[in-house]
Amino acid sequence: MPNPSDIKHFYIPEEQSIYLLSHADAKKLKDWVALCIAQLENLGYRSLSLLGKGAFGFAFSGVTSSGEALVFKFSRINLPQHVQDRLEEEAFMLSQVAHPYVPDFRAFQQIKKQSILVMQRAIGEDLEKVSLKQGPLPPRIIVKIAVQVGELLITLRSNTQHGKEKPIVHGDIKPSNLVWDAHHETISLIDWGSSVFAQVDANGQFIGSNVMDLMSSELQQTNARLGDVYFIGEEQLNGALSSPRFDEQGLASTLYALASGQSCRYGASVIRPISLGLPKMLADILTFMLSEDPLKRRQGGDYFLKHLHVLKNMVFTEDKPTRYQASIPTWITEASNEIETVVYSSRKSYLRQQADLHEDTLRYINDAQFDRYYKNYLQGMGDTEKAFISAIGRLGRYPVVGGMAIRWEPNGVYIDSSLNLYDRTLKPAFEMAVNNVIALARAIHKVGVFKCCMFNAKNTLHIEREHVNHDFIPNEECRIPFEISQVSVTKDQSRHHSYFEDGDDPDELLKLPNSIISLIKSLNNIHHTGCIIFESLPHHLKVHSYYTLLDHSKTHQFEQLLHALVQEIPNIKGLGISGFMKLPYKDTRFFEHSPCLPEKYYPRNPRAEQREKNQHV
Repeated sequence: MPNPSDIKHFYIPEEQSIYLLSHADAKKLKDWVALCIAQLENLGYRSLSLLGKGAFGFAFSGVTSSGEALVFKFSRINLPQHVQDRLEEEAFMLSQVAHPYVPDFRAFQQIKKQSILVMQRAIGEDLEKVSLKQGPLPPRIIVKIAVQVGELLITLRSNTQHGKEKPIVHGDIKPSNLVWDAHHETISLIDWGSSVFAQVDANGQFIGSNVMDLMSSELQQTNARLGDVYFIGEEQLNGALSSPRFDEQGLASTLYALASGQSCRYGASVIRPISLGLPKMLADILTFMLSEDPLKRRQGGDYFLKHLHVLKNMVFTEDKPTRYQASIPTWITEASNEIETVVYSSRKSYLRQQADLHEDTLRYINDAQFDRYYKNYLQGMGDTEKAFISAIGRLGRYPVVGGMAIRWEPNGVYIDSSLNLYDRTLKPAFEMAVNNVIALARAIHKVGVFKCCMFNAKNTLHIEREHVNHDFIPNEECRIPFEISQVSVTKDQSRHHSYFEDGDDPDELLKLPNSIISLIKSLNNIHHTGCIIFESLPHHLKVHSYYTLLDHSKTHQFEQLLHALVQEIPNIKGLGISGFMKLPYKDTRFFEHSPCLPEKYYPRNPRAEQREKNQHV
C-alpha cells in the first residue's frame, strides 16, 4: 500500500489553471512560453501569442512577414523521446492531406532538441467554444457540419499512396478540433496528432497488397492512438485495429454533443438524439451510430455517408434560439475582473459509489494516477454516470462561482445550489448546461451524494515552505477575499444551508486544527454563501475560496473572522484536502426520476409550418 504521505487530494480540477500552480511552477511555465515566443521571433515570425496547451504540447499563433496567419505546435521537452517524436509523425500525416477543410502543412523545424510543427491557421473559433457560448447549436448548423465532415471522411478513406489504397484515420474528431468559420459557415479539422494510416478498411478487411503485408507484425496489433476518451468509439477505446470507422464514431459523438450542448458522447440514452429537435433523418442516423450494437453503428455510418446529398439539400427556416425553462436558478453577478473558474468535486467518492470499487483501489493513489484511471477509464460506471461527470465539468468552463449538492434517494433527486454567473450574455447557454446536469441526474437511481464547488482560481492563496516539517507561514498581505451582496439579507429572512449538515467526508484526508474549525463554525453563523478548501501539499498550501456576505451588518465581524483564519494557517499539519461549502438558502429542489427526455424533431416542412403559423396570427 502506498504511503499516505504521497497522497495529494481527492478533488481533481478538470484542468490545472496557471493560478493553481506554485509560484515556481508558474514561473517555469511563463519562462518556457517566453522562450518559445523568442525562438519564433528569431525565425522571423511576428504577433505571437499562446493559443493553448495540452498533455503533449503547446500551440502558438503568429504571422509571417507577408501577413499569413500560422500555428506553431511545440512538444513538451520533458516528455520521453518517443512521445516527442509524435510531433514529427503528426507533421508527416498532415502533409499527406490536401483538402479545403484541413489547414495546410507548412514546415517541420527543429531548434536544438525542440521540435516545431508549422501549419496554416484555420479561420474562426473551435466548436467547443462556440457551443459554450451558444448552448445547443441550431439544427441547420448541425446538418451543415455533418455534411462537411462527412465529405472530408470520404476523401480520407479514399486516400491512395503510390497507386495503392491508403486510408487515413484522423483519430480524434471532437468539437475542439473543428474550427468554425461563422462568416463562410465552413469547418477546418485540426490537431492531427492521433492520425494514422488505417490497418483495415470500412468493411474490416486488411489493407495490404500481398501476403507478406498481411502477415507483418503491424497488422497483429493496433497502430491507433487513443484520442479523447469522451468522444472516441468503443473499438478505438478498446484497442481495435485502426479503421475509417473510428472517425465515423468521432463525428457522431461530435454532432450529438453540439446538438445537445454537452462535452461528451455518453448521455445519448437520456438526452437522446431524437429529443434534440433535429431532422428525423439525422436523429435516427445518430441513434444508430451511437448504438451499443456494432452492426447498427456500421449501418448508421454507411447510411450517413450514402445520403449526404439528402442532408445537404434539406430545407430550413432561419435559426431560432433554443426554447427552454431553467430547472434551477442562476444568479447574475457583475464582475470587475475576469473570472477563472475551477471545479472541485467529490467525484472520487462518486466513482466509488457508482462502480462499487474497493476502498483501497481509490483511496491511496495520487492525482496523476487517479486522473489517468478516472478519465481514461471511467470503467465500471454506466454511460449516464460518465455523462453526468462530464456535464459537471462543463459548468466549470463558464465564469461562475458557487456550488451544488446533489442527493439521490429512492424517490428522486434532491438538489441544493448556488450558481453565480459573471457574464449575462452566457446565461442561456449556462442554464441549458445546468438543465443537462439535472436531466442526467434524474436518470441515475443509485443512492448517493455528489458535491462540487466552483471558485475563482485567481483568488487562491499560495503559501510555500522549504520542508514538510516546517510550518506554512502566510505573509502580511495574505487575505481571504470576499464580496458583499447587492442587497442585505439577514438570517431571519431565510433558512440557511449549513456547512455541517452533510457530515464529514471520509475522503478528506486533511484534519484541520480545532481552532480553524471553530472559526468556520463562527462564520457559519453569519448569513453568507461560499466555500473554503484547504489543500496541503508537501511544499505548497493552497487556500481556495469564494465568499459573498449577505448580511451587510456583519461586514466587520466577517472580515475579522477571515483574518483570524489566515493567522491560524501555521497550525495546519499533515497533507491532503479539507473543504466546506455554504449554500445561502435551504431551498432544496426535488426532481422525480426520469429515464429520458421526450421526442422532439425539426418540422418535416418548416416553411409550410411557418406559413400556417403566420395565417393564425
